[in-house]
Amino acid sequence: MTKEASTKPFLSQMLLETLRNPENRLPLEFDNKHQLLVDQQTNQSYPVVTGIPRFVEQEHLSSFGLQWNKYEVAHADEDRATFTAKTGLPLSELKGLKILDAGCGGGRYSKVAAEAGGIVFGADHTTAVEKAEQLCNHLENVHLVQADLKHLPFEPSSFDFVFSIGVMHHDKDTRAVFNAVADMVKPGGRYSVWLYRKNQWWQEWINSALRRTTTQMAPERLESWCRLGAWFGGIPVINKVLNKLVNFSNHPNWENRVCDTFDWYAPAYQYHHTIEELKLWFEQAGFENLKILPPEKSGAFYRWSYKHNLLIGSGVNIQGTKSV
Repeated sequence: MTKEASTKPFLSQMLLETLRNPENRLPLEFDNKHQLLVDQQTNQSYPVVTGIPRFVEQEHLSSFGLQWNKYEVAHADEDRATFTAKTGLPLSELKGLKILDAGCGGGRYSKVAAEAGGIVFGADHTTAVEKAEQLCNHLENVHLVQADLKHLPFEPSSFDFVFSIGVMHHDKDTRAVFNAVADMVKPGGRYSVWLYRKNQWWQEWINSALRRTTTQMAPERLESWCRLGAWFGGIPVINKVLNKLVNFSNHPNWENRVCDTFDWYAPAYQYHHTIEELKLWFEQAGFENLKILPPEKSGAFYRWSYKHNLLIGSGVNIQGTKSV
């Protein structure tokens, strides 16, 4: 489903028909002259900027808008592999599904799902949606909004498949985000969530101590430290041992390493969870047929470290089906 960027509508009719006022779920009408989405019953309005409806400001998540708009981190083959591993769905099953990417960031996984034939709605709290628009501009089946995941501008129970990869733990209340996004899944639909994993107590202590400082740094200063971390991340052995004490990315690509390390230390909120905790959330939200998804990477030492909660930045990952 592709077409030239020059022919892509400024605000797609499909998106307009899908959008709701997040406060009351009433339909919105598009005022093209003033570039506003208007609730005719309450006169509430929301701006449309560069073709993207904006329901919120960036607030405490501004670091994400900065990082995703600055760095080029999309890699097609890697992104497809990560999507499949962290959602538990093969790409061949996505065609024709109405899909919500909850916390789409720069749009890597929205792009993957859309190229596989899904009808994708990407939502993010930050201006990262602008990077997502650039990345997905050739795809007419990607529709983007800047919105709070706890107050999404969509009809509940309206998506066949909803996924969220590495996002919810950056809100002050992870579970509130989980529940609000879960409400978007239709009965019989599937829901996949990936959250940061809780590590050993001493790793958690070191991380919390460091982040008390890094979250107060100016972005420019923090980025210089992240470049140092990215340098360590390119040194064999050190990049697999030292980062068990102090987190930094060991991604093969330099720009990804800087971005990933910045992503770890910049956000105001960062919570870590257990698989038992996430499983309980799924069950209490009315999901069944739960699948605990294994990590993407393999190898005896990696799996041993993962099992013993020693991998900083690794995740807990579950897919479930909403009860009918």
